[in-house]
This record gives sequence, C-alpha cells and structure tokens, in this order.
Amino acid sequence: MISYGLSEREAGSDAAAMKTRARREGESWVLNGTKAWITNSGISEWYTVMAVTDPEKRANGISAFVVHRDDPGFEVGPKEKKMGIKGSPTCELYFTDCTIPADRIIGAEGTGFKTALRTLDFTRPTIGAQAVGVAQGALDAAVEYTRERKQFGRAVSDNQGVQFMLADMSIQIEAARHLVYVAAARGEAAHDGGKVDPDLGRLCAAAKSFASDVAMKVTTDAVQLFGGAGYTQDFPVERMMRDAKITQIYEGTNQIQRMVVARSLLR
Repeated sequence: MISYGLSEREAGSDAAAMKTRARREGESWVLNGTKAWITNSGISEWYTVMAVTDPEKRANGISAFVVHRDDPGFEVGPKEKKMGIKGSPTCELYFTDCTIPADRIIGAEGTGFKTALRTLDFTRPTIGAQAVGVAQGALDAAVEYTRERKQFGRAVSDNQGVQFMLADMSIQIEAARHLVYVAAARGEAAHDGGKVDPDLGRLCAAAKSFASDVAMKVTTDAVQLFGGAGYTQDFPVERMMRDAKITQIYEGTNQIQRMVVARSLLR
C-alpha cells in the first residue's frame, strides 16, 4: 500500500506553502521536514512525498518522490486521536536527512505540484463514493429503525414528516451517486485516452463536495430519526455521522472545491 504525503500542519489548503525540502547529493536525494494528516501511515510500505527542491519557484519548485518505510531518516509519528474514520490510522511523517536513491523522483524536477493536483482530480471522486456509501448506510438504517419503532401506537415511519425526511435523504443520495459516477467515468476516459479533459477537475470537485455535503446532512438526519438512541453507540448512525464529516475536509476542503469549480467556469 502507498500513502500520499502532501499536506503539512501549516500547508493544508495552501499546499504550495510546504516547508519540506529535498536536496540533491550525488546519486541521492536528502529530505527534511514533516508531513501531516497522512492516511494509512504506519501501515503503508511506500509513501509518495512532495518536497521543495527550488524555494524560489514556489509551486514550480516542488518535486515528487517515493520513500520506503525502511529508508534511513524516515519515521512515522503517533496516531492522531480522531473524531471518526478510526479504522484508518492517520499520522505525521518525519524526514530527518532521509536519504533515497536519485531515481526515486517522480517525473522531472519541479513537476511535483502539478502531479499532486492531477492526482487529486482522479482521487476526489473516490471520496465522493465514500460519502455516498456512508449516506446510503445511514438511510438504510433509518428506514429499518423508523419502520420498527412505535410511538403513539403506530410506526414512526407512518408519520408524513418522517416520510418526507426519508424521501429527501434518498433523493439527495441518488443525485450524489450519479454525479460521482459521471466524474469517475470521465476520469477513466481521460486516463485511458491519455488526453486531459478540461472539465475533469471541475466535475471531480463538484462530485466530491456535493456528495460529502449530502453525507453530512443525511447522517445528521438519520441521527435525528433515531431520536435519543441515535446519539448512543448502540446504533451505527452516530459513527456514520462522525465518519461523514471528514469527507467535507480531506482531499481538499469543500471550500477549495468550490474555488476549483468557479475558476473552471470563469477561466
């Protein structure tokens, strides 16, 4: 498994402001710095790491490298104590004169940031898919619970207000699912054909932001439909609500996704 090392504590949305450095020394690259919020760190064997090779060029001075967990000078930090997605470890990565072979650079020097952004175009729909799955699970649980739960002598699902909530949840999930499918299909076509789709970034940003917003709303409504029981760990919807939140944040916050969409429309 390979983890993706782009973000830093002070370089999240502004990823080009990263401080991790890489310098060439003979037949090696030497990395120094820290990466943060790295998914599956400590489990992965390999790490794709973005580092500055020419500070004067800002984004155009960033290069991409491949680091192995056994490389000297590389260390994985302690696990973050997260609100959700606890099945996936998240840690910092530390590089202290981490030395790797010279051929571990990805592409030409200075193209790392472009590689990172192009990668996000292909991975953002996967976050959308994650969000759709969480939302669907919450809806399924809410439908089952409201059918079985009795109040005032009848099933909770017999109330029109509850039915409308469930209907809206289903409509939103279907819309999100199909937007994610469109973005994924366009990404596959661009990858297979080798030609960059000018609308790909916009579609992927739209799919990720819309689906994750839907997941947050649907899971919150699911907790509401469970009533007090939804706020306990005896039922899965509280975990789904916590898990849904990260989909609005990682792989680019939804505010950044809206910037991507707007820039695509206005360029």
